[in-house]
Amino acid sequence: MNTAKYIFLSLIALLVCSCGEYQRVLKSNDYNYKFDYAKQAFEQGRYLQAATLFKECCTVFKGTDRAEESLYLLAMSHFENRDYISSGSTFRSYYQRYPKGKFVEPARFYCGYGYYLDSPDPQLDQSTTVQGIQELQSFLDLFPRSDKVPQAQAAIFELQDKLTLKQLQNAMLYYNLGTYMGNNYLSCIIVAQNAVRDYPYSKYKEELELLILKARFQEAQLSVDERKEERFREVIDEYYSFINNYPDSPNLDEAKNIFSIASKYVHD
Repeated sequence: MNTAKYIFLSLIALLVCSCGEYQRVLKSNDYNYKFDYAKQAFEQGRYLQAATLFKECCTVFKGTDRAEESLYLLAMSHFENRDYISSGSTFRSYYQRYPKGKFVEPARFYCGYGYYLDSPDPQLDQSTTVQGIQELQSFLDLFPRSDKVPQAQAAIFELQDKLTLKQLQNAMLYYNLGTYMGNNYLSCIIVAQNAVRDYPYSKYKEELELLILKARFQEAQLSVDERKEERFREVIDEYYSFINNYPDSPNLDEAKNIFSIASKYVHD
């Protein structure tokens, strides 16, 4: 028998034995045995088996150290199995039940980090993204010296950028709608300004501020004659703010062109 075939058959035999033992564990009334087997399954990467057993142990060992560890490892089993919604709710149950527990620091971190990993594309509902930010920020507030701080901070910035991108996309939609069924330029300005205020360090800040400038310019051009000078003054103010913030912007020519036109409507 060649080596490859021998290894393959050995793995099959090991898997069959493992499954057989797991079935015996499931039927057993010895919960210490179940707990020890669940820990072994977790360490070997059999997270679904581990989760099933830890869930049973949580109830049986209520009021003991094993209940606390079972709940934490149940959450970690969900996390490692990439079921981040279940892991998040279980980690939250853990730190609410054991606010001073021995696993509270990693529970707080992995609760938020799971939501970060589960965060969807910007065009989809961002409830999970918001949860991730909240949980990770709570982790940073409670454990500012944790070795997980850089990872948590990077995840928060990435999640915030995702929310900012969603706002940018919304603002661009209003801008592209123009005057269709109302003044969408004003809506564009409001959405973009809120995004700049809420996420001042986002990598999309320049795009948002340029969009504000362009929307103000469009709004000024569409104003009645009595309001044009006032509106174009707002455009010029926005222009100076933009070039002060981004003197080397690749969009400088576009901004200068807007300024040049706006200046013709303003009298000193």
